[in-house]
Amino acid sequence: MEHDTHAQHDTHPQHEVHAHTHDTGGKVAWSMAAQATLHCLTGCAIGEVLGMVIGTAFGWGNAPTMVLAIVLAFVFGYSLTLRGVLKAGVDFGTAFRVALAADTLSIAVMELIDNGVIALWPDAMDAQLADLLFWGALAISLAIAFVVTTPVNKWMIGRGKGHAVVHQYHH
Repeated sequence: MEHDTHAQHDTHPQHEVHAHTHDTGGKVAWSMAAQATLHCLTGCAIGEVLGMVIGTAFGWGNAPTMVLAIVLAFVFGYSLTLRGVLKAGVDFGTAFRVALAADTLSIAVMELIDNGVIALWPDAMDAQLADLLFWGALAISLAIAFVVTTPVNKWMIGRGKGHAVVHQYHH
């Protein structure tokens, strides 16, 4: 069952927790996987850019800057999911567990690819905020991470994992 819209949920009260499952039978639309990946990319990009900007602005070395960027990517990635699940009226503990289940693999793959591309890109790790190389390498690495992570999310959603878990809490 493909689930691209939530129009049928408009009749639910604002704060009612609505848990339901989607029997995808392993069939998931690429658009659904891309949407889940875009959601993940948004949080990752916010954290990644903020971490790189902070580390670069303070003149930190490559390793601490990369660690900060990765930590912030996870924080912002989880935060975006938490926000949506908490809106469904779920308690924080449950919402946190849902965010961990929904986003951990997706963020990890995205960060591995994104940071791997930047680490392997000649001179990208030494680029400064004012350098086109800094922003160009970051944008291209995030785009590559999106392309690689989308099939991962499609596979996870098809098995009732990843962002399929989050959809159980839409209202």
